[in-house]
Amino acid sequence: MSGHSKWHNIQKTKGAADAKRAQAFTKIAREMIVAVKEGGSGDPNNNSRLAAVITKAKAANMPNDNIKRTIDKALGAGNTDNYEKIVYEGYGPNGVAIIVETMTDNRNRTAGEIRHYFDKYGGNMGAANCVSWSFDKKGVIVIDNEDEELDEDTVMMEALDAGADDFEPDGETFVVYTKPDDVTSVAEAIIAKGYKLLSAQVEMLPQNGYIKLTNEDDIKNITKMLDMFEDNDDVQNVWHNWEE
Repeated sequence: MSGHSKWHNIQKTKGAADAKRAQAFTKIAREMIVAVKEGGSGDPNNNSRLAAVITKAKAANMPNDNIKRTIDKALGAGNTDNYEKIVYEGYGPNGVAIIVETMTDNRNRTAGEIRHYFDKYGGNMGAANCVSWSFDKKGVIVIDNEDEELDEDTVMMEALDAGADDFEPDGETFVVYTKPDDVTSVAEAIIAKGYKLLSAQVEMLPQNGYIKLTNEDDIKNITKMLDMFEDNDDVQNVWHNWEE
């Protein structure tokens, strides 16, 4: 599984970090509303999709009050939010494969924006499944080890005992891989052991590793493209096979 490169040590101002955090909460809240509506229940014990989103919210340090308010909003009779999940696929510079998962209330707006980002930065948006066939869907749980105080063998054994399929150290984190349907139960078991999670969700991971770019213009363009995707309020997740 080596090559999972989502987590970096990037120095940012507090204001920028706070803005990113607020945006992450907004995106999780949108996902939570959809989970409640489609699952037909605000009780995670009776709604597995909601349970998965709540686990993701906890990993992102979303306050419990925010979670409760979002669920209450979704259950409210006056709630008119009508989001749908749409996945776009395409290529970035030098053939980098990109999958963009969105949740939108206006598919025409979102499709136009996603296509614009692809075109502007040297890529092109393709048809459904043009790149997703080369990715595997897996549960990915990222455990914080910023202080490097955790014992790798202990964490690994507890993760595997909880039902994980694979485990690897990655910088100041440990990455745990599970079957897609197991990510919530494994994450909850890891949280119960007292570990801090940075992320817990189902992701799309490239089957054949990551592409390394050497051209400076390609690197600048792919970086800008991915930033534009991530900053779009309709975009929930972006997966790719570029080695950052």
